[in-house]
Amino acid sequence: MGIHLVEDVSDDTYVLDRLDFSWTPARPWLGHQVSWEMNGHLKEPVDLTRVTCNMIMKFGPVKMLDRTYRLPDLLAGVGASLPGDPRPPAGPWRQTWHLRLPEAVPVAEHRILLRARTGRGSNFFALDIALNFSRSFRPRQEPIPCA
Repeated sequence: MGIHLVEDVSDDTYVLDRLDFSWTPARPWLGHQVSWEMNGHLKEPVDLTRVTCNMIMKFGPVKMLDRTYRLPDLLAGVGASLPGDPRPPAGPWRQTWHLRLPEAVPVAEHRILLRARTGRGSNFFALDIALNFSRSFRPRQEPIPCA
């Protein structure tokens, strides 16, 4: 799986500002763990246990999924949890989520629209994520012997 684009489409009305993120490894693959690190600035305190995330997953023009999750439930679905303080104060914010990507995802290019709101109803963050789940990339399990 190659990550083509993760775009923060939040504007000034969002609580989470100046969002920056990275993936480790840079080319994760289905069925394996990836660490997603996010750094930003919270404009106000947030109860992360009450954040709701609307996730729309598209395969081309076809909507495969349109569902709303509580953030802890969404993370639990991919083997992760909220690290640190679940009710961080306003100021610098950093999270690292260790996710296990599901193997049962169709081999295709996908677009995920992830919109989050706080328990108070404020916009929290908005991400557009373009992913290419391709069988062409397989991690090498053992070195290739030289002839």
